Amino acid sequence: MPHRALTRLPSAERTAPYAAPVSTHEVTNQVPPLTGHSVLDTDAALTEGLRRWAGTPAYDDVADLGRLAGLAEWQRQGDLANANPPVLRSHSPTGERLDEVEFHPAWHALMATAVSHGLTAEPWTRPPGSGAHLRRAAGFYVWSQVEAGHLCPVSMTYAAVPALRASPALASEWVPKLASRTYEPELRPVGAKAGAIVGMGMTEKQGGSDVRANTTRARPATGGALAAADTYRLTGHKWFCSAPMSDAFLMLAQADDGPTCFLVPRVLDDGSRNSLALQRLKDKLGNRSNASSEVELDGTWGVRVGDEGRGVPTILGMVAATRLDCVLGSAATMRQALVRAVHHARHRAAFGALLVDQPLMTTVLADLALESEAATTLALRLAHAVDEGEHDFARLAVAVAKFWVCKRAAPMVAEALECLGGNGYVEDHGLPRLYREAPLNSIWEGSGNVNALDVLRALRREPAAVDAFVTEVERGRGHSEALDRAVASLADTVVGAGRPGAEAGARRVVESLALTLQASLLARHAPTPVADAFVATRLGEGGGRVFGSPETGLAGPRVLVDRAFPG
Repeated sequence: MPHRALTRLPSAERTAPYAAPVSTHEVTNQVPPLTGHSVLDTDAALTEGLRRWAGTPAYDDVADLGRLAGLAEWQRQGDLANANPPVLRSHSPTGERLDEVEFHPAWHALMATAVSHGLTAEPWTRPPGSGAHLRRAAGFYVWSQVEAGHLCPVSMTYAAVPALRASPALASEWVPKLASRTYEPELRPVGAKAGAIVGMGMTEKQGGSDVRANTTRARPATGGALAAADTYRLTGHKWFCSAPMSDAFLMLAQADDGPTCFLVPRVLDDGSRNSLALQRLKDKLGNRSNASSEVELDGTWGVRVGDEGRGVPTILGMVAATRLDCVLGSAATMRQALVRAVHHARHRAAFGALLVDQPLMTTVLADLALESEAATTLALRLAHAVDEGEHDFARLAVAVAKFWVCKRAAPMVAEALECLGGNGYVEDHGLPRLYREAPLNSIWEGSGNVNALDVLRALRREPAAVDAFVTEVERGRGHSEALDRAVASLADTVVGAGRPGAEAGARRVVESLALTLQASLLARHAPTPVADAFVATRLGEGGGRVFGSPETGLAGPRVLVDRAFPG
């Protein structure tokens, strides 16, 4: 048989080289970048909550940060911070210990913006009832959507103040620095700095969440290069020391009378470095821009915070505040995932129509919008409780929200990612980073089981917290039979928490409390379509086990989608 090249070609093939070329790279049906919008103004639940509980001045304070968060240049900074994770510099070229962490310039730019907008400890310096904590919470929520990792040291700096107040002398020295809007990353004595950042080192390799099992020892010391008198030498190993380039750390160690809280400065008053040997940085699933380290303490100077043996109660004030930030961070992650999914669906067509116009996709997006709005409203209500000094309500509600909202983030981000199809699995589209970030807040500051058992403990031992929680939820009575039934069942839930064996069902208890609280808040504060749909799918018989699977479909799903992120 003759070779193909030697035979006469059909006429179509003979003329093909002379035909007009066909482009193989014409780009159509692709989604434009999600930039140029205000992250604040396009979030109805956030703007309404901010104005409702803190007033228009608070909204105005957050407006600039909301605008920045939607700019391509700041989104690029978030990408760079994650693509260039911190590097440990343990030694100098000549062999001296450095124990320093080097960050990409994008990290410092993000930190400087967060600090300069008052996202650290500033609210604690404002009078009660001023709305400062809610204003700060809204800013934290907005800026988290640019990049979440750098908000870890920001959160710890905010949360350190309640613990430091157990030692008024320490608080007077450190709180003004932590509340400053000046970011100074250089390591210097705190007295020589205009602003400071605080990290935390609680957990150890043998104990994890069981901090009473810590083996780090603290021995009283005399003299030293610290301003306060109650100084100790700490010896041990911290398995997770977050933000190791901070100016100081709150740490737990065993003193003679038991677990005690200490403030451990990075640099002593005389300018010398404290003994903190950074052994390695954790290679984490997500949160990669942030440094989490293992650190050895060998005769390390620390100042006692509060009384000896009262370290756990002292640090719980910090834990409550960081748990609130976990709720805010998870709500922000959920929000950003929702926005990306809606934006994609509005611009991507398949099978002859835009995705957002196709009934099943609209139902999925509407269900995600309900979840996001409920999380956002609950997070803002908790911040408002801090402003108003509602300690009993916050005691139980923060633990409930920490369990539920943080637990819902991962499945919600996964569903939003699926809305983009294959594009959602590609790093360029942002959702892979959100997906890796999503489980973090459910683990940090007490995993799901720890928080669920904490809720059970409060139900059993703290009647004032229970009364405040029930009072808040009962304000939603009258919306619907389903919500009224859920409110009425709270009494049985509280009684059941005290029965033997209740620990095994603790997660179900917390889920019930969380959904009833969210439904009550939406019944009072959200538009009727939002509240009705949430109650029907979360408390009624109409909800499925995955997002977008109500039994009869959501009423007016496009209304819910358009409210969530206006076109």
